[in-house]
Amino acid sequence: MAFPHRPDAPELPDFSMLKRLARDQLIYLLEQLPGKKDLFIEADLMSPLDRIANVSILKQHEVDKLYKVENKPALSSSEQLCFLVRPRIKNMRYIASLVNADKLAGRTRKYKVIFSPQKFYACEMVLEEEGIYGDVSCDEWAFSLLPLDVDLLSMELPEFFRDYFLEGDQRWINTVAQALHLLSTLYGPFPNCYGIGRCAKMAYELWRNLEEEEDGETKGRRPEIGHIFLLDRDVDFVTALCSQVVYEGLVDDTFRIKCGSVDFGPEVTSSDKSLKVLLNAEDKVFNEIRNEHFSNVFGFLSQKARNLQAQYDRRRGMDIKQMKNFVSQELKGLKQEHRLLSLHIGACESIMKKKTKQDFQELIKTEHALLEGFNIRESTSYIEEHIDRQVSPIESLRLMCLLSITENGLIPKDYRSLKTQYLQSYGPEHLLTFSNLRRAGLLTEQAPGDTLTAVESKVSKLVTDKAAGKITDAFSSLAKRSNFRAISKKLNLIPRVDGEYDLKVPRDMAYVFSGAYVPLSCRIIEQVLERRSWQGLDEVVRLLNCSDFAFTDMTKEDKASSESLRLILVVFLGGCTFSEISALRFLGREKGKREQKGENWPALYMGNKVLAGCSGSCLQSQHSGRPRQADHLRLGVRD
Repeated sequence: MAFPHRPDAPELPDFSMLKRLARDQLIYLLEQLPGKKDLFIEADLMSPLDRIANVSILKQHEVDKLYKVENKPALSSSEQLCFLVRPRIKNMRYIASLVNADKLAGRTRKYKVIFSPQKFYACEMVLEEEGIYGDVSCDEWAFSLLPLDVDLLSMELPEFFRDYFLEGDQRWINTVAQALHLLSTLYGPFPNCYGIGRCAKMAYELWRNLEEEEDGETKGRRPEIGHIFLLDRDVDFVTALCSQVVYEGLVDDTFRIKCGSVDFGPEVTSSDKSLKVLLNAEDKVFNEIRNEHFSNVFGFLSQKARNLQAQYDRRRGMDIKQMKNFVSQELKGLKQEHRLLSLHIGACESIMKKKTKQDFQELIKTEHALLEGFNIRESTSYIEEHIDRQVSPIESLRLMCLLSITENGLIPKDYRSLKTQYLQSYGPEHLLTFSNLRRAGLLTEQAPGDTLTAVESKVSKLVTDKAAGKITDAFSSLAKRSNFRAISKKLNLIPRVDGEYDLKVPRDMAYVFSGAYVPLSCRIIEQVLERRSWQGLDEVVRLLNCSDFAFTDMTKEDKASSESLRLILVVFLGGCTFSEISALRFLGREKGKREQKGENWPALYMGNKVLAGCSGSCLQSQHSGRPRQADHLRLGVRD
């Protein structure tokens, strides 16, 4: 977050405006169907909708009953049906089945389909093919940004990663551009823009086209955000594959944070009921520990409990007037804090039980070895054992992908061995999983003799021969190759520490991975913002295979205040992890402590999804086979 408790922290933009706009637009769309109506909501949209307009607001606008969109006959008796859905073919088939069933029964009703965040031509084509296009009215709910916290926005696009990074489908890039255009319209133009990645560049160019088409709309506005940085998820897969050890990341891994809230079960609440808790800056206990390394959290909560008890004990010896003031002014707040403290202590205990059972320390040790490039044979043996013990299909895949990316692909012998063992342990339906992971560049096999020198020699020969077609093929085969070791050395991603890394007083962003690794994405952002350009990072950009997709756009903006120039909006295209958010919060705080250039860097974060780095978010979305329950932090691709 922007550390608002610091006196020098700049004021953050009021993102509650985004909620109000989304709510007003939804109400307007619902009122276009006057009278009582039943609302069918897709499962993916239920949590975001609850943050925008709860049931009571919907009831005020004549929504009678709510139904979940699922593959079974509708029991609604209403004469008006409204469908709030994602633009997916299966949803169109579902709606068509209901409308056609009514036609067969001779029943006449009004139907309205509201697409979120936008309507696609393919969906209208399906409605036409099913013969119901003239029976339904279609609209768009352009809800593209959900404020999850004072400094965190989410586009809640669960399918973005698979659609773009696996299937090459670019349909969501327009949605990203529209979201950026909305932000610049509401909060003023961004004076300084940076980006890296193919998707980032396309989104940026489309966004600029939108700005040019509506020239003058933001003219004269004082910018509230000084910098924007767009970054593709495939620039840094490594960070998303590492186990999270900050408190917020572990809460997500254990309980699943969905749209900024979490369901704590009976094991946490110490009762027979589950409790839904909103996790944001308003939760004072959570706000103080969310970015902390887990090893520090129990100590903090213990001290907090003692302080709270001391405040309760002040009641002794109070006279009647003092007691009255205590009850009216402090007691309610203390009880709320006590309740939250109990919940977070319970959550910590549940996390500890789960991680102890999973031998978490050994897992972390293996990850660190892979990141540093040491004991690769031992790490490979650990992964084999992990697969054979059937500890977790996701974690096994995650470790294989981490090994593949850090080692520039698996040697053929290891690839075949690990793949065979995995299929024997978890079933042949995962053959498609391996195919998808290979296509995404997450789990690849080294070609025989495909060392860097051999490749360079091959390309050099092709250039000499001027075989343009072959050159394209050669570079295409290299497009998804990882150069992690070289990048790590260039950017000093593996800190060299004499003695033990102090996690209580961290000195750099590596604390989010126990001092073993600085997130690549965060290091890139730090380096570019320090330089205010990509100058001096040419070799890093080349190693990232992004030579054509790194850009800077700095415009002289006289109206930009010194306060706004200290604010940075970081946009992750394909999702981000809580570890990255914590690392960037740390970076913002540390830059504020330095007098270098007289500025600090509070950052705002925006992504298509917040991802669970430790739950294999880049991997779960690639699974084939049995459908998995909705997991809001995976990269969001359904089977």
